[in-house]
Amino acid sequence: MSALFLLLMLQAATPAPAEALETLLRREVAQVALAQVRRMDPAWHPDQRDCAGLVRFAFRGAYRRFRPERLASPLWLDDKGRPGDFADAETLLAHSFAPLGRDEATRESLRTGDLVAFRQERDAGPIFHLMLVVRPEDKAHAPTRIVYHPGDKGAAVRTGVLQSLVTEAPLEWRPVPQNTAFLGFFRFKEWMR
Repeated sequence: MSALFLLLMLQAATPAPAEALETLLRREVAQVALAQVRRMDPAWHPDQRDCAGLVRFAFRGAYRRFRPERLASPLWLDDKGRPGDFADAETLLAHSFAPLGRDEATRESLRTGDLVAFRQERDAGPIFHLMLVVRPEDKAHAPTRIVYHPGDKGAAVRTGVLQSLVTEAPLEWRPVPQNTAFLGFFRFKEWMR
């Protein structure tokens, strides 16, 4: 066996660096989420179809494909900070995602898999809403998108352009500092560096 062949074999057996793995996971989160716009996967249980359910489903799908051993324990923390399979939008934000900020500079630095979060006050209490960010690798040729489930039973997953949300949405849905319902941008804590 030549030394070059042995070196190539060792490199092939070496796990991908954490950054490369995270990139694969982010891409897969985007692919899973965008696939739900075209047709919701039957594996995504209808009772779990809301904004937080989309986040959970997309992340689990990505980890199932590229890092299945991570799923030996739940990805999420529950309202007491313990690992759990379920977390609603408020709990995801409080325990499994970290705030990045609320300003334009933060918006420009978002990566695929980050979240846009809102809290709407209603008579029955606050309602939290999450949108997944899908940022193209070639920013010059495609806009940053958002993918979300509106939360209504039977509703379809939707997608839009983040900049259009900033400039054209009703104020309570604009991710801008002037909007008190906008909680900010968030990143999965395991991806914080």
